[in-house]
Amino acid sequence: MSKCAAIQMASSPNISSNLIEAERLIAEAVAAGAKLVALPENFALMGQSEFDKIEQKEQDGSGQIQDFLANTAKKHAVWVVAGTMPIADPKDENKIIAACLIYNELGERVARYDKIHLFDVHVPGTEEVYRESNTIAKGDTPLVIETPFGKLGIAICYDLRFPELFRILQEQGMEILILPSAFTESTGAAHWEVLLRARAIENLCYVIAPNQGGFHVNGRQTHGHSMLIDPWGTILDCKKTNAGFAIAELDLPRLHKTRESFPVLQHRQIHCQ
Repeated sequence: MSKCAAIQMASSPNISSNLIEAERLIAEAVAAGAKLVALPENFALMGQSEFDKIEQKEQDGSGQIQDFLANTAKKHAVWVVAGTMPIADPKDENKIIAACLIYNELGERVARYDKIHLFDVHVPGTEEVYRESNTIAKGDTPLVIETPFGKLGIAICYDLRFPELFRILQEQGMEILILPSAFTESTGAAHWEVLLRARAIENLCYVIAPNQGGFHVNGRQTHGHSMLIDPWGTILDCKKTNAGFAIAELDLPRLHKTRESFPVLQHRQIHCQ
């Protein structure tokens, strides 16, 4: 069994301050026994406007944020699933790619996932309007990778609402879903927990869900409630408010036993093309 942690932050427009906070929380999670830590979406930058991230984008493979991630993973000998950060889009200089980078305990980057579903929404009953497609180029490739902890599937925030994505990940062998997010307070209060637990239950997988949590300089409020969930839908740990982390042990033999004794995944009649 391995302990994994979901880091919760309330990131600001100041990258350096956010990275200092991220390392502090990573160090605390490692001290509590975590061998893998997952950061929330936009952990390095929550700008005053959606266009700030274009000015702060990094070329793939180099930059302040990527150097921080590699050095921190190596320093603390921990796997880091790095929420999202703005990577330059080679096709459009006016957009970025919301990329989740994964580093091993040696500080080596082992994978990258680009957010597929973009949050273009007027939240019902509020004045909140989001148009991620104005500044973000969407990805198109699901990701599952082999790790010492199990097969990790990666998705980001708004991806959570599209169950067909998770069926693809499950068919590719996903055992652990990691979902870095910045769920708003209003949508999070309504849907965050129920959707996360549903994804765990329907795919018989662990879920690690780090979320932004708190009030941000740009006026946005995020829901928090970062959590880890087991394949039966039980919440193993939850950080409801403030900066910090949720942490729990992931038991892969128990996951395999659950899938064997309750073979719902083998009973599927309709499969993804």
